[in-house]
Amino acid sequence: MTKKSLSLILLLLTTTFSFAQNCDCKSNFAWVKNTFEENDAGFQYALQNKGDQAYADHNSRILEKVQNAKTLAECTPVLYEWLQFFRSGHFAIQLNEQAWPSNEEVTAKQFTEWETYAAENEDFKKYLDNKDTLDFEGIWETTPYKIGIKKVGEEYIGFIIESGAETWTKGQVKLKFSISDLNNQAVFYMRDHSAVASDSIILMGKNHLQIGNINLSRIYPEADDEPKFEQYFKSLKARDPYIEKLNETTLYFRIPSFHHSEKRKIDSIILASRAEILSTENLIIDIRNGTGGSDGSYQEILPFIYTNPIRTVGVEFLSTSLNNKRMLDFINKPEYGFDEDGKKWAKSAYDELEKEIGKFVDLSDDPVSITKYDTSYPFPKQVGIIINQQNGSTDEQFLLAAKQSKKVKLFGTTTYGVLDVSNMYFVTSPCNEFQLGYALSKSKRIPDFTIDQKGIQPDFYLDKNIPLFEWTEFVNEILNE
Repeated sequence: MTKKSLSLILLLLTTTFSFAQNCDCKSNFAWVKNTFEENDAGFQYALQNKGDQAYADHNSRILEKVQNAKTLAECTPVLYEWLQFFRSGHFAIQLNEQAWPSNEEVTAKQFTEWETYAAENEDFKKYLDNKDTLDFEGIWETTPYKIGIKKVGEEYIGFIIESGAETWTKGQVKLKFSISDLNNQAVFYMRDHSAVASDSIILMGKNHLQIGNINLSRIYPEADDEPKFEQYFKSLKARDPYIEKLNETTLYFRIPSFHHSEKRKIDSIILASRAEILSTENLIIDIRNGTGGSDGSYQEILPFIYTNPIRTVGVEFLSTSLNNKRMLDFINKPEYGFDEDGKKWAKSAYDELEKEIGKFVDLSDDPVSITKYDTSYPFPKQVGIIINQQNGSTDEQFLLAAKQSKKVKLFGTTTYGVLDVSNMYFVTSPCNEFQLGYALSKSKRIPDFTIDQKGIQPDFYLDKNIPLFEWTEFVNEILNE
């Protein structure tokens, strides 16, 4: 499943939504706890690693918080905190749509007393036109806002020029920051006006400003930038996969997500670029900040990087009445996209699981599957895959397959580490307020080769002295040495 269906999804309400009768936090916690204990494939594994006493202590601490939670807004993070005991991902508490405040409620929450900065757009542009230097001052964009940044005294003020959010209006102060030799300080106000502080303020090239995790692009005054900055931010903002030529010997393949909805796009790009891939010496595959997704999404990549048989250790599914319903979902729900052969497999799997309630079941014929292709192509000769700590789940499964090729080296930082317990399933709470996401399967790599809490390490560690916008060029230089 997806990494952010890896889903360290924590969806919080900012309203004082009240529980319906019998839908208090205590009853919700009891349901989450019981459902997870009986159905999650990693529950007993976590207990074996951490011990019964640690679990009892954790339950005691959480129960105290549960008893003090009076609203859904207060309860949701407590339920999420309880889940964090077991692992770092592949679980979720996801609020249903009706639990969110309506648009009318959001619009009604006005911030009329919020600090403002008065500056007419045309006057501000004239001021910028008269400057001799290009610095932090300017008009910047971060969706859905256009923000003017002006230095006032020793502080930079970011004010709304245009807003696509109903909670922000023209002139309101959206951000502030100050820079000194000793200390940088910044605050960025989110859609709900909550403050996010940071000491990281980085101007990359002429047109890109990063404040903590917020990226802004300069839209005025216009300025040409170095290609490395444009290449990096193009890749960072990309929502769809693409391939471009870095030079005569290297192709760059950006894949933002392996979500199952992206498979058709990825396959289409590969098909359109097949001749170029097979005639170019080096290939860089950039999967940084991935979302995880579906193993099927990367299958068409493997033949191009293949050198020898790829071994994949399988998983076991925990059979329970609730868990096995997912196989019926595959058959009955069109959104899963199963064809007739897929539905036949799901029915066969369901029948097999139902015979073994309470046990772990291997649905494959062999404990290890071996993938062989007829051809190992001469080009690309070398493949560099760029990774970071945001890659988990399916991203990591792709890396386990890819790194078995003699052509492949990994560049970047250690991945997230959330793969051993996987295949998420979502079930709705009794009061229909939220969905609990948990895992159905456990890898048979356990305990000899675990990924959770560890991640996958790169062959080439790209340390903090190598700026993020130079990672691609660093890999390019290594491959072309």
